[in-house]
Amino acid sequence: MADNGLGEFDRRSAIGGGLVLAALVGTPLWIWGKARQGEKGEATEDQRRMIDTVSDLVIPRTDTPGASDVGVGDFVVLALNHGLDGTREPASGAAIQGGGPAPTPRGGLYLLDDLAIMLRIKAGGDFNQATPAAQRAALTAIDTRAFAPGNDKDPWHKIKDLILTGYYTSEAGGSKELQYELVPGRWDPDVPLKPSDRAFSSDWTAVEFG
Repeated sequence: MADNGLGEFDRRSAIGGGLVLAALVGTPLWIWGKARQGEKGEATEDQRRMIDTVSDLVIPRTDTPGASDVGVGDFVVLALNHGLDGTREPASGAAIQGGGPAPTPRGGLYLLDDLAIMLRIKAGGDFNQATPAAQRAALTAIDTRAFAPGNDKDPWHKIKDLILTGYYTSEAGGSKELQYELVPGRWDPDVPLKPSDRAFSSDWTAVEFG
């Protein structure tokens, strides 16, 4: 076969791009319509269901409350809406005179749009209607890709960070999942530690988000 000048990597990229395009072409128009409903700064109901499910997949209910039990999904939507943790979408319009880029009405909610598309591709259909096993598999694929070497800028990092932040700063996350010390700071030179002991919520060096 004649060499068309494309390297192996470029051929793979082209094939991968074609698969993604095919998946997006198969995305019903109502999904894009629902995404546009959120342009004024509100997450759609489908997006809220999606982030509730995703949050529970990251932190499921065990002997302590899960993420949805403490309203982590609502926290993530609020945090993204205000552009918390550097999630605000770069403005496409003119910058404010004497300041930075003009703020966008949706803050970082565009990340939910991106996540919804990727979850749909990985789940092979509507993520919210998929089986729990398919939902877990779809999110696992996204998480594995995001945390592979060289993918530090993957948008999933921001969403997962907010899920963990929302949970571990909640009452349940800070006092049940972690140990809560009302007045931290006293000197304990030798503290017995068992494998089942939980980290202290006041010891941020013991909690790694992401």
